Amino acid sequence: MGNMPDAADTDGLTVGQVSKRLGVTVRALHHWDEVGLARPSLRTAAGYRLYTAGDLERLHRVVVYRELGLGLDRIRDVLEDPAADVPGALRAQRAQVDERIDRLQRLGAGLDRMIDAQEHGLLLTTEQQAAVFGPQWNPDWPARARQLYGGTTQWTQYAERSASRGPEEWRAVAEAVACLERALGDAMDAGVEPGSPEANRLVERHREVFASYFPLTRRMQVCLGRMYEADPGFAAHYDGIRAGLAAWFRRIVDADARAHGIDPDTASWR
Repeated sequence: MGNMPDAADTDGLTVGQVSKRLGVTVRALHHWDEVGLARPSLRTAAGYRLYTAGDLERLHRVVVYRELGLGLDRIRDVLEDPAADVPGALRAQRAQVDERIDRLQRLGAGLDRMIDAQEHGLLLTTEQQAAVFGPQWNPDWPARARQLYGGTTQWTQYAERSASRGPEEWRAVAEAVACLERALGDAMDAGVEPGSPEANRLVERHREVFASYFPLTRRMQVCLGRMYEADPGFAAHYDGIRAGLAAWFRRIVDADARAHGIDPDTASWR
């Protein structure tokens, strides 16, 4: 806040001099003059504003209350209305400040979670991960995924979703994935043919469930189908549900892609 003016040397100060003394802009001084909040008492013959000691005392009070966050109309009331409830106005302003502080603290916490999610992917302790995803879960997987995909758009999208999830939200995702995998195994056992309406519905359901991690295009889904079959870890997982499930899943994905004009042999991650 600006220092109180010395009455001995403040009569007839220009706008520029007042601006430097009080640390406010010339534009603000002009505006306060125009709205009648703090007008200079003097003018030069050429019409330039000149401020007296009394003017600076009023301006100092304006600056004090402005820095406390009061609006110009409320400041006018405080300065001009003898009956104005100044403590009440300040308490109301303090309440608004407290609300902003609380909002900023929540924003800060949200930013911390987003940063953590971008850097680590999964915001669960090792114990929470085991409880949510089961004993077969490897807590090193999120770090490995970060190493492989950390610079991609999909990792960013995954982190944005992860930042808002706790154990219960992740449990719902895990249950949806498990339910889908059981449905895939049952469909294969039932002899569902690639390209059939039922197979295509399962392919669509897979994209919908996978959207819990990030949006999945058909071309990207084809790439996943290849990986599920070729990668030993993924193949073991799916074939552990049903023998041959990884290869069958790739076939139903490829058939659905062809039906939508996509060549599975040349599809790329986009």
